[in-house]
Amino acid sequence: MASERQARLGDRIRVILAERLEKGLRDPRLGFVTITDVRVTGDLQHASVFYTVLGSAEEREGSAQALKAATGMLRSEVGKQLNVRLTPSLEFILDAIPENAGHIEDLLREARERDQAVAGLASSATYAGDADPYVKPRELDDED
Repeated sequence: MASERQARLGDRIRVILAERLEKGLRDPRLGFVTITDVRVTGDLQHASVFYTVLGSAEEREGSAQALKAATGMLRSEVGKQLNVRLTPSLEFILDAIPENAGHIEDLLREARERDQAVAGLASSATYAGDADPYVKPRELDDED
């Protein structure tokens, strides 16, 4: 579980990086990047930066290369704006949220279709035997 200080530092790094990327980098490979989350280790020396890229797989790859090339410059930018003794190292990780969300949506659509098919079969179904195959205690008393 992340401490409050880790969470605050991660949020601050996320804001700093988002503002810097909004200004733009001089790298033409960088696409439309959104910083989704930053997780800082317990010793505050490493930050994992999760990001998404709007676009095709080629644009994601180009943005990953651009971020890797700009890691040093972005780390120095973070160091200038944070008031900490050691600036954490940055690791950029492509967040697979859009792909996961699309996969989950496909699974939910398939489940709805199967539910509709089962409901259609159940609406026209009839009992294999009697409507109520269980003998009730009152019926036993009536037979005697």
